[in-house]
Amino acid sequence: MPHLISPPYGKAITLQNGKLIVPDNPIIPFIEGDGTGPDIWRATVRVLDAAVASSYAGQRKIHWLEVYAGGKAHRLFNTWLPDETVSACSDYLISIKGPLTTPIGGGIRSLNVALRQMLDMYVCLRPVRWFQGVPSPVKNPGAVDMVIFRENTEDIYAGIEFEQGSADNKLFLSLLQEHFPTQYAKIRFPESSGIGIKPVSQKGTERLIRSAIDYCLLNKRKSLTIVHKGNIMKFTEGAFRHWAYELAEREYPQQTYSWAQWEKTCKQAGEAAANQEQTEALAQGRILIKDAIADIALQQVLTRPEDFDVIATLNLNGDYLSDALAAQVGGIGIAPGGNINYQTGTAVFEATHGTAPKYADLDKVNPGSLILSGEMMLRYMGWTEAADAIIKAMDAAIASKRVTYDFARLMDNATEVKCSEFADVLIEYL
Repeated sequence: MPHLISPPYGKAITLQNGKLIVPDNPIIPFIEGDGTGPDIWRATVRVLDAAVASSYAGQRKIHWLEVYAGGKAHRLFNTWLPDETVSACSDYLISIKGPLTTPIGGGIRSLNVALRQMLDMYVCLRPVRWFQGVPSPVKNPGAVDMVIFRENTEDIYAGIEFEQGSADNKLFLSLLQEHFPTQYAKIRFPESSGIGIKPVSQKGTERLIRSAIDYCLLNKRKSLTIVHKGNIMKFTEGAFRHWAYELAEREYPQQTYSWAQWEKTCKQAGEAAANQEQTEALAQGRILIKDAIADIALQQVLTRPEDFDVIATLNLNGDYLSDALAAQVGGIGIAPGGNINYQTGTAVFEATHGTAPKYADLDKVNPGSLILSGEMMLRYMGWTEAADAIIKAMDAAIASKRVTYDFARLMDNATEVKCSEFADVLIEYL
């Protein structure tokens, strides 16, 4: 693969003393993506550039650097994920990407997961909110205003699996039978079982929870809910819950109050004293740290969405929960996402939907997911004026009912527009 040529007038974003240093002319790598990716990227880049230009009177400008992954990289360079792409995302800290296809056959299972793991982007950040007028299957979608911190590098997404019948599978089962016979006995049909391992670490948990609490403090959020299945998986998801409570109490004793603290006080002094303690703590503006079993949480985000603010959860739970919430506010076509390592500053913002190849090059699909991921990127950079402008423009565009087919077919008296034309509508409202 030829060496990437940086834009001549741009500068790299850097991290100093834990703080992003963003020049007025940052270089930002982009991957346009596969399938509908080129369509939605062309719409997105016009909206982002227009928002920056209008918000800063031309004093700031993003210098885009194309890097390659997925089908385009494979066609051009015979590799699905070139080393230079990973290096560029690391060197320039902040990047953005469209949807990528999953390679067929061996090798990389998922390009998205591979990129997250290679850059150790341990937070998958998924804000979920409703825009006025977006068709929704629930009665009160406006009550949904949540931010999900999904752990991005552990859990079953670590990819530690042994295929049924393979030599590795047989070896692993024999070792399990020899050294852990009680655990082996729990496998109902060992000869015909595929096996997976679910790692959950204290270090991985703590850096996720620390990032979530810091987000709550910075954005004046009132609660953090730890979503887990610890009632069944006691030493992985149960430990996740335990470590989360321990970290909050140890590192944020003046900023948080947890259900674990309530339980201690309840045992020592009774329920009335615990309730009083919690009431006083929340009156002081402390963040309430609480937890919910995953299956109950999936019910309650539907029936009691106002009870949830920021959510921290493991990888698989977060995958289910973020898409279920997206359905409540209009679908994954408008759901943004970002993958972040808050310690190094590295972040890749991305469309959360698939490539939809049957719509490729038809200028048809909704570019909202990638545009709002770009809004997240601008906010992460500290360019909040441009980010706010995009949110306001999205509200106004949807209210005007000039929308792409996915919304138009569900809205009364809507005007269906193309992907590129929806970008025009957004720019008009900037």
